Amino acid sequence: MKDLPQTQYAVQLVGPDELILNKSKGVPRPGRHQILCRVEAVGLCFSDLKLLKQFSSHVRKSEVVSGVDLDILKEIPSYVPCEAATVPGHEAVVRIEAVGPGEEDFEPGQRFLVQTDYRWVRTATSNGALGYNFEGALAEYVLMDKRVITSPEGDSMLLPVSEELSGSAVALVEPWACVEDAYASTERTSLKANGHMLVVADVEVPENVLGDLFSRYGKPAQITWVSKYPPPTELSIPIKKAVNLAELADAGHDDVIYFGSMPEVVETLFAKVALKGLLNIVLCGGKFGRDVVTMVGRVHYGGIRIIGTTGSNPAESMEIIPETDEIRPGDKINVIGAGGPMGMMHVIRNICQGVESISVFGSDVDDGRLAALTKIAAPLAEKNGVEYKPYNPTREETPGAFDYTALMAPIPALVAAAVHGSAERGLINIFAGIPATVTGEIDLDAYIEKQLYFIGTSGSTLDDMKLMLSKVESGRLNTNLSVAAISGLEGATDGIRAVENRSIAGKIIVYPACRNMGLVQLEEMDEKMPEVAKLLCDGLWTRNAEQKLLEMYEDS
Repeated sequence: MKDLPQTQYAVQLVGPDELILNKSKGVPRPGRHQILCRVEAVGLCFSDLKLLKQFSSHVRKSEVVSGVDLDILKEIPSYVPCEAATVPGHEAVVRIEAVGPGEEDFEPGQRFLVQTDYRWVRTATSNGALGYNFEGALAEYVLMDKRVITSPEGDSMLLPVSEELSGSAVALVEPWACVEDAYASTERTSLKANGHMLVVADVEVPENVLGDLFSRYGKPAQITWVSKYPPPTELSIPIKKAVNLAELADAGHDDVIYFGSMPEVVETLFAKVALKGLLNIVLCGGKFGRDVVTMVGRVHYGGIRIIGTTGSNPAESMEIIPETDEIRPGDKINVIGAGGPMGMMHVIRNICQGVESISVFGSDVDDGRLAALTKIAAPLAEKNGVEYKPYNPTREETPGAFDYTALMAPIPALVAAAVHGSAERGLINIFAGIPATVTGEIDLDAYIEKQLYFIGTSGSTLDDMKLMLSKVESGRLNTNLSVAAISGLEGATDGIRAVENRSIAGKIIVYPACRNMGLVQLEEMDEKMPEVAKLLCDGLWTRNAEQKLLEMYEDS
């Protein structure tokens, strides 16, 4: 460890919308159970922008409350919750530079893809993550603690990778895995086993409907009942009566059933739904008659789900829930924001998924981004026998109705528009992370009548990462298709602003070893870096181009 530098370059977020390049940030020495890694490459992500804007109010920037011995956190200098400055960056490939005393599982020189989402390390409403409440990879070095990055099942969040792959290809496995998780995730199709149920009834609950629900979808451990009408007598489940919703804790109920059609009641009920909870709206022949203020942000970050029926039996709503979030044979798919980095991945993924008789529409308001997307997507669509159509909704009529809508922009109005643009039994994937506290005015009458279903996932699982890494290592997936620009840490701030302004159609890869390199788009490479440009392949980023770039900056 004596050869480690004392200081390093690092991008730090020091407050809301306050990014700095710290050229003299200390390089920590790893203690027991700790490893110090040199960052080879890191991708910029729209999630970095969400952290930039929200800073300490971001659900993953808050303090860890469980999942790891809290005393351990005092030993980790890279644990930076709440108002502490942090280093963003979570799409990373790293190489171990030094290990702490007594560490035997890791050794210097090993190369890893980083899974940064520590789902068992809980914050109040989410989980800990590298690049949020633990310093991330927009730095030359990053410190990790084995007690944090090892799951309760013993799985390490560091996945070994070969020397044959470019750093960019490995770093981009993480966003591709997030895309995969958005489709591969499974849905809860039953009532929460031994869960807490809340029933709110503004109309009399018909006889036997709850009994029918429980016989088909399982029973909760207890029911909280809020209604002027009495609960059914035949239920063999403990029932606790409450006078009103105000006396109930927020996020305390796994299954919430509402009988009625009063919009203001539903607007209050969203807060009562627990993490990954289900709200079942039973209209009993009624209608809301207006848009309902809906907690759309909690679909992505809280994993809540909303179902409903125009009838009187909540079991009918349960039939709507799909087993997975996957596209289905014959689906007409609309990717909104398709020209952006993540939208491009969704389009390519669905074209190449091998699902029969689908059509993929890519929507973007920027013709340049659409052209960049089409250059890659059109040949893939032809090869896979998939109908592909890009369109600009500001100039062309939206070719609805869609069976599957994937939203890349965190704008509640787009969620509302997707409800009206969906076909019956349509799935609406809220992929872009609308902040958990943000609401949108949604036509829940149309949502329920069409039997639509909002889905949304955050991050990726270790299995998703392993699957995508195997595809990259076998040559079945070229993640470098997504690269549109490169930079050193000097250009990372400009890169994050480019993500914010949606001015670059593709992913930006940061190479911390390339000190003092600004942001360079691949289309500018001929002029700015002709030696590197010669090693592109049809304008696309390659391993050889990366090697030449790193050689140029070896002595910088």
